[in-house]
Amino acid sequence: MRNTLLKMVTALMCVLAACAEVVPLNDFSLEKMAGKWYMVGFATNAPWFVNHKAVMKMGTAMLVPTEGGDLDLSYSNLNADGTCWRMTHLAKKTDTPGRFTFHSQIWNNDNDMRIVDVVYDDYALVHTIKTKDDVSEVLNKLYSRTPEASADLQQKFTQFSLETGILPDNIAILPKNAECPEA
Repeated sequence: MRNTLLKMVTALMCVLAACAEVVPLNDFSLEKMAGKWYMVGFATNAPWFVNHKAVMKMGTAMLVPTEGGDLDLSYSNLNADGTCWRMTHLAKKTDTPGRFTFHSQIWNNDNDMRIVDVVYDDYALVHTIKTKDDVSEVLNKLYSRTPEASADLQQKFTQFSLETGILPDNIAILPKNAECPEA
C-alpha cells in the first residue's frame, strides 16, 4: 500500500512539473483561431477516461473571439442515439496571449487552457489543466479544420501528450462521427 501511494505521489509530481512548463504559442492570433474545428484527438490523465475512451467519437468546436479578446467555446458531439451533447464556455483572456481561463459549471472545475501549437488553417494543439477540489488533471486536445489528421500530426499529438505526463493508453485519436445539426 505504501509503495502504491508513493508511486502515485511521484507520478502526480511529474505531471504537475510537466504542466507548469507548458507555455502558449508566442505569436498567437485570436482572430485566426476563429471558426469550426474538429476534435480529432483527446488525451487526459483523468481517471474517468479509462471507462469512456471506447465510446468517444469525434466532435466539433466553434471558437468565436469576443470584442474584449475572450473566446466563446461551443462544443457539440452526436451521441449514438442521435441526440446531441452540447457545452459552451466563455474563456477569459489572460495577460499571456494564447492562454485563457474559465470555470465549467457542468463539471464544477476551473480550467487553464493554453494554445500551444497551431497552424490556423490546419490544426491546433490545446493543453488544459482542470482543477477541482485542489486536484488537477491534464487534458490535451488535437483540433483539425477537417475530420482528417495526418499520421505526422497524430504522432505530434501523441508525443506532446506523453511529454505532459499522459500514459499511452490515455491518448486517443477519435473515430469519425456525424455532426450535430445546427442549434
